[in-house]
Amino acid sequence: MLWAMSDPSPLLGVEMAGFRLRTPVVLAAGTAAYVDEAADVMDLAWVGAITTKSITAEPREGNPAWRILPAGAGMLNAIGLANVGARAFAAEHGSRVGGMAPKTIGSIAGATVEEYARVAAMFSGVPHLAAIELNVSCPNVKSGRSFGDEPEGIIEVVRAARDSAPELPIFVKLPPVTTSAKGRDIVSLATAALDAGASGLTVANTIPAMAIDVERFEPELANGTGGLSGPAAHAVAVRLVHLVYWGVAKERRAPIIGVGGVMNWRDAAEMILAGATAVGVGTASMADARAPEKIARGLGKWAARHCSRLGVGSIADLRGRMRLPGERS
Repeated sequence: MLWAMSDPSPLLGVEMAGFRLRTPVVLAAGTAAYVDEAADVMDLAWVGAITTKSITAEPREGNPAWRILPAGAGMLNAIGLANVGARAFAAEHGSRVGGMAPKTIGSIAGATVEEYARVAAMFSGVPHLAAIELNVSCPNVKSGRSFGDEPEGIIEVVRAARDSAPELPIFVKLPPVTTSAKGRDIVSLATAALDAGASGLTVANTIPAMAIDVERFEPELANGTGGLSGPAAHAVAVRLVHLVYWGVAKERRAPIIGVGGVMNWRDAAEMILAGATAVGVGTASMADARAPEKIARGLGKWAARHCSRLGVGSIADLRGRMRLPGERS
């Protein structure tokens, strides 16, 4: 296990849905195993929270290989929500929650509303769990996006999870691609989630994508399609965080975990200026196990410069500080 040579700056601490993170860096769902396994390859003292793999009610083997591939300026993945299932998670991993510096956020996926409710009930019984995240927007399973595409589905899932785990803050992981039709745009989906009882939002999931082998005339991913993550997704995610922050989250004081192509501290700072409270890191930590620590250290230096300049107390005070077009310096 790796140990910190120094502690994160107090400037990095953020409050989020009733719990405090030492840093705004969050390990994104599906990229850090179940709970504390990442401690073998990175210094968790610099991580604010770890999001578990998405857990379903029953075990899932996931999709066959290939299910992770390089894709230009990013990565394609179609894991297919492989996980041990709710019962095994509670028995094999639940006792380790709370035994490390980062908070733990339990990710939930499902094909039915009842499945989300069952897993939420399991997470409700896990001591020290900080929150749950409802993955209603996975692009690499056939039924994974049905709930996240429309407000009605999101409302139904959030209410079911709230009834099953009333004491836990709920984050809803929104899709990166939405229609512009009134009532189904990203701000409408975010509003529906908050109206139904969500405490915060994760913006956003990987972008539906595919690659084709031009010699075999077949998709390169065994699933056919998957999700695009990494640098290619970053600018899209920054815009979505900006839209959600100004469209609903700022007024409602709802935290946002900004996720998408955060590879370095500058990417993370962009997310915070766009309106994110915390920043999810996924693909970067798979390319460089020390990326989350490097990102947090860089954010600390950035926050020190600008908190001093602006006369504010922490990185949380820099949230949403991007000047809009036409505003004076």
